[in-house]
Amino acid sequence: MADGFIQWYREGASAAVFAEQVQIFSEFGIELIHPNRNSALMIDVEGDDSPMSQEELGDLIGRRVATLTFSWWLTADIDVVDTYDAVPVDRETQTLWLDGLHPDQAQRVESAVMAAATRLPVPTRAVIVDRRGISDPDAWDSIALYDGTGVPLLPDTVLALEPIAERIRRAAPELRKEDAGAGLSRLVPRHHPA
Repeated sequence: MADGFIQWYREGASAAVFAEQVQIFSEFGIELIHPNRNSALMIDVEGDDSPMSQEELGDLIGRRVATLTFSWWLTADIDVVDTYDAVPVDRETQTLWLDGLHPDQAQRVESAVMAAATRLPVPTRAVIVDRRGISDPDAWDSIALYDGTGVPLLPDTVLALEPIAERIRRAAPELRKEDAGAGLSRLVPRHHPA
């Protein structure tokens, strides 16, 4: 079982871009709409599921008013909790928690995020994949959102825009860099079986 996360940093999106993300995720068998409840499920402050339509959730994301937590569904019983946060200067993060997923399920989520990161029209700044949870998602904010240079403990994979990728490589020369398309570089530890 994985106990990690995927932290996705990007420029601010809209409801239309969120709808495209939903479509891309569905190509990997990851659905926003719960298969039995026929609605998206946002998690409220009490930890309870609050049903809403995909359009309502997309509208809330587009408004950039608050941190939102909702679920993606691999099956009716297996979910991936996603925390969306609007960040000043028209940027945003999504943290997808991999807790409780089997390795093949975590890989499916990672593949969906990587596909969305390279295909959506909103620029991705960075994607941090830490399947083991050895770092804290927020510890990457400085380098991924701003011009920071500090790199937390090395994750499994980083996908980043070139200026960010280069800053990470300078701080962690043990990483190998590959072109990932869409102006992004993929960084993995040299011993990684990529």
